[in-house]
Amino acid sequence: MSNAAEPTHKTPEFPHGRSVVNRLVDDIRDLVETRRLQVGDPFPTERELCASLGASRNTVREALVVLRAFGLVETRPKSGAIVADGHAEAVRRLLSFHRGLVSAEGFRDVQGFRRIVETGVGEHIIMHASDADLAALDAVNDRILGLREPDDLVRADYEFHDALVELGGNRTVLATYRMLRPVIEDIMRIGKSVRTVKTDVHATHAELVDALRQRDRIAYTYLVSRQMNYGLRHLSQQSGSEPERT
Repeated sequence: MSNAAEPTHKTPEFPHGRSVVNRLVDDIRDLVETRRLQVGDPFPTERELCASLGASRNTVREALVVLRAFGLVETRPKSGAIVADGHAEAVRRLLSFHRGLVSAEGFRDVQGFRRIVETGVGEHIIMHASDADLAALDAVNDRILGLREPDDLVRADYEFHDALVELGGNRTVLATYRMLRPVIEDIMRIGKSVRTVKTDVHATHAELVDALRQRDRIAYTYLVSRQMNYGLRHLSQQSGSEPERT
């Protein structure tokens, strides 16, 4: 028997009951943003979330499990649940830095993660994106052409890929991708610290959008893989090691 206070519609991409929890996760995130809660602030209690969002306690508890898994809620002795920072800085330190350099191992791990995510969302975009969606991606990419500083180019590069992942329509995947933004930007900075490459970056992005527009899965997958490997030769030069041959 379903709980009348909860939505009963179930979407086909989630197991039974999963979509309710996912929507509640999104609602809780929105509530935290609306209240402008900062890292370290007390997190709303289960009772408060039930009353504010009209959900059962069991569903709220399931949603909190998801939020804790992503490091957005942390429980501390005597303080209870607080708003956490998603552990983005800890992940950044773990994967990225060794005397200020990105390690080859960290590079491959993060780029492998990005390859899985961006290839996966490409399948969804090819099946569901409208011409307006792809035109919006073109507009994000075109911002790159007016930039001069490498750091601005890094941010614009990330924002294009963020927009690409957002078109995949899965907010949990998008939240995970954004948690790794500092790491991804460090990787993007490798080649750009050597020379300004805005024309190359813009052209590479344009090729990705064109493959999506042509509904060409093979070309899109190839272009994503090629881009994920970019920067490894610069990383090898920085570390003094020989680049891997593939």
